[in-house]
Amino acid sequence: MENREDLNSILEFLPVVLRSSALFWPSQVVEALKALSKGPEHSQVDSGEVLFLAISDLRNSLNLSADPLAFSTADGFSLFFDDLISRAEANKWFAEILPALADSLLRLPSMLEAHYNRADSITRIDSRDELRTSLRLLKSQEPGIVLLSQELIAALLACSFFCLFPNYSRDANHLPLINFDHLFASLYDSYNEKQENKIKCIIHYFERICSSMPVGNVSFERKVLADNHNLNYIPYPKAESWSKSVVSLCLFEVCSSGLIEDTSKEALEVDFANKYFGGGALTKGCVQEEIRFMISPELIAGMLFLPCMADNEAIEVVGAERFSKYKGYAASFRFDGDFLDKRDIDIMGRRKTRIIAIDALVNPEERQYRHKFLLREINKAFCGFSDSCKSKQYQTLLKDDDFSESLSLNFEDEIGIVTGNWGCGAFGGDPEIKTILQWLAASQALRPFLVYYAFNMEALKTLEQVTKWIMLHKWNVGDLWNMVVEYSLQRSKRETGVGFFNWLLPFLSSDDPMMLDPPYVNIGK
Repeated sequence: MENREDLNSILEFLPVVLRSSALFWPSQVVEALKALSKGPEHSQVDSGEVLFLAISDLRNSLNLSADPLAFSTADGFSLFFDDLISRAEANKWFAEILPALADSLLRLPSMLEAHYNRADSITRIDSRDELRTSLRLLKSQEPGIVLLSQELIAALLACSFFCLFPNYSRDANHLPLINFDHLFASLYDSYNEKQENKIKCIIHYFERICSSMPVGNVSFERKVLADNHNLNYIPYPKAESWSKSVVSLCLFEVCSSGLIEDTSKEALEVDFANKYFGGGALTKGCVQEEIRFMISPELIAGMLFLPCMADNEAIEVVGAERFSKYKGYAASFRFDGDFLDKRDIDIMGRRKTRIIAIDALVNPEERQYRHKFLLREINKAFCGFSDSCKSKQYQTLLKDDDFSESLSLNFEDEIGIVTGNWGCGAFGGDPEIKTILQWLAASQALRPFLVYYAFNMEALKTLEQVTKWIMLHKWNVGDLWNMVVEYSLQRSKRETGVGFFNWLLPFLSSDDPMMLDPPYVNIGK
């Protein structure tokens, strides 16, 4: 195995053992997994209570007993498998699904060996040159990609279910927890239906992959904005770059109903993320990011090797398959049956589903109108929306003020942005400002369009009117950014208390958008 450096970076976070250049399970673990793989007649594991005892034995064989699980984990496993699902569902789980997961775990060392051997060969993603794609710690401030097969992801998630990942140094390395103990413990500690239905989504995923293992790949990429001029990095735009930008605003489409993940367009779908990838997916969280992780559980694999995001970073995932339908949100979230993902496959074997995780300021209140925080948010969105293949174009764009005037881009088959109220709900951001910042970032990233799901937010009832007016007046990125800055300055000084849209266009009730003129600043439009 030549890819030793990458393996070494992740080895302490894996449950398998490396000796003499080979990965393997300790013999006691092999025997226990073999018993589980033969079904309940052989293993005697036929209930949630006994399942947890088997998990504890596996963990003891891996010397994980000093790394205790969440207090009520045993009760959570028992509650779910012995009380909350039907006896028929439980029988199928213990007779068919659990043995298949144990068999997958038995093959994990050989899967990892094959993964590293394949990753030693030349890999190209999109139009980029040779890239390292093997499983490793994707450290902060180091852009990079990990490409995993769906089969390997399934085995890694089986490790999460059996709570086999060591936690010793995850916190010190700013990594989220990835075992499922808190998911089940939270079910027992404060029972609610949304937690039960989160687990149902994951159990459904295991049922699906055990009946028919997917054969595709999923990539996880850390994107980084950099101050230097290394062309492997996306450049970090300064305030002046935004104020002087003459890049045209991209098309803006408002959707009054629907969901981001249901879009029919080929686009980056925004994950309203926590800085720790996955947020509360494996605890009690159940808003936009957590729901996405439940209906597409392969996303959870990224929590293994992606430390938290800094302000100049984003995480892009391509290829995650969706397995579940759902209804409701937060407390009303419910698993709603099987979902058959029919997205096309790219040349790397990835579904053409692109998810971009960007974390907004948390509870920003009045500080969100300060210039440094406006810049933080727009650059966070720009990092997520940027295309790593265009880093050279971005470098030129930020160096040469006239470049964008002569920029001729063919947007045919180009990938846009699909988003919504990023950083506005639980995070408490100003929806009007956040919407405009995302539009500016998408435009500066040379994306052809932005589709916005407003989710009936009252503050955005005039969004379509405002964006149409701006487009009719042919404003560019610099024009609109400067208006946001001016408004935010007045807001910070308490010189205005109205929302940005009403400040910009005081007569929004007019039937003729061409009659509306911007207040305060004459920018020649």
